[in-house]
Amino acid sequence: MNVAATHNLSVEEMDKQSVFHPFTALAQHMETGPRIMVRGEGVRVYDNQDRAYIDALAGLWCVNVGYGRDEIAEAIERQAKQLPYYHSFASMGTEAPARLADRVKRMAPGDMSKVFFGLSGSDANDTQVKLVWYYNNLLGRPEKKKIIARNRAYHGVTVAAGSLTGLPVLHNAFDLPLGRMLHTETPHHYWNAPSGMNEADFSRHLAQQLDDLIEREGPETVAAFIAEPVMGAGGVIVPPENYFQEIQKVLRKHDVLLIADEVICGFGRLGRMFGSEVFGIEPDLVSVAKGITSGYLPLSACIVSEKVWKVLEERSGALGVFGHGYTYTSHPVSCAAAMANLDIMERENLVEAAAKIGPYMQERLRAAFSERAMVGEVRGVGVIAAVEFVQDPAGKKAFDPSLKVAQRVAGKALNHGLITRALPNGDALGFSPPLIVSKDEIDQIVQILERAIQEVSDELTRENVSIG
Repeated sequence: MNVAATHNLSVEEMDKQSVFHPFTALAQHMETGPRIMVRGEGVRVYDNQDRAYIDALAGLWCVNVGYGRDEIAEAIERQAKQLPYYHSFASMGTEAPARLADRVKRMAPGDMSKVFFGLSGSDANDTQVKLVWYYNNLLGRPEKKKIIARNRAYHGVTVAAGSLTGLPVLHNAFDLPLGRMLHTETPHHYWNAPSGMNEADFSRHLAQQLDDLIEREGPETVAAFIAEPVMGAGGVIVPPENYFQEIQKVLRKHDVLLIADEVICGFGRLGRMFGSEVFGIEPDLVSVAKGITSGYLPLSACIVSEKVWKVLEERSGALGVFGHGYTYTSHPVSCAAAMANLDIMERENLVEAAAKIGPYMQERLRAAFSERAMVGEVRGVGVIAAVEFVQDPAGKKAFDPSLKVAQRVAGKALNHGLITRALPNGDALGFSPPLIVSKDEIDQIVQILERAIQEVSDELTRENVSIG
């Protein structure tokens, strides 16, 4: 098609012809096309037909301070005018990442030493894998390289991070996972606990499974365990009682590093600055992204403990240059955006606000949906939640996946002005609105969701699908 012809295309058609969309049903997209968003304000975004939507997922779990924050846009402009880019290779530096690294290190849980910047949660977890391997090579432990994640975990989509992710859709036809990447059971009491087992016993059961896995593989071969404080895309799965306490006993026993993937939970989502603080996690390495800039620009970080850094600093001399990094590591404009974002969070006490509004959101969702015929579980903590649909709640019978119940509910909600997301494993909808969400807006989320669920319930009845 010539250039002149493209001028006559709508944005939707141009998108269909040229944009390769992630996490999208490709053939279906070519038929239906995209929904084009053009602006945002507070917890709402607006499409090019000026229809408003409550963004109950904060973009992709990331727009913590909400849309339309001029302060962040102005910080981006100032930095772009002053110094839009310079690299951080070969001891070169710029001011914004130095100030941001100092700030993030002081915020982070545990005894942290250094911050390595990237651009996405995926590349942060790739970097963590390489750091773990590098660390063990420096310690003279070339066999201690395996990394354990959990089934249904989400750690990214790059080759290493995608291998750590425990969702089949990220492995299908991609030749993943790689070797050295292992998975243990999902800590989801509702589906995975043996009948009659309480949460504390389930946590001990999971820890024993992890211990058994490490023993089978050989403790001398297992290097690290990676975990989200609350599993996000895998279903918003809140760990059972004492889970991380039991898991950390096993990790210490076998000298296995703990990587806390705080990409979703970090920066206030759970009502504390980091999810590790909520669950008593003592990490050796921490991955962050998303909320560090509220998505206004791409930025991620690996926060490295003093324990790990000391080995890297003292033992890497014989190898020369540390052979890892990205063109955009420590990008000054992204770091300036992060500083402005964190200024807003601190000035408006958004972590404390999340700690107050989170329980209201959890209570409203539970009150509205816990006893509903097609809802199996409402779960969450802080300002993150999920509603999971099942055909028979009493018997814990799932819907046939071909019915795509959660996707249908999400589609109905979208048509009524609510953005949520059907999560990629099971029939659950995820919710993580901006931390500035109000009680009134949460009430609106619940009302629209009630309407969408009823519409899908009516459809299923017409299709002769029994519910309850």
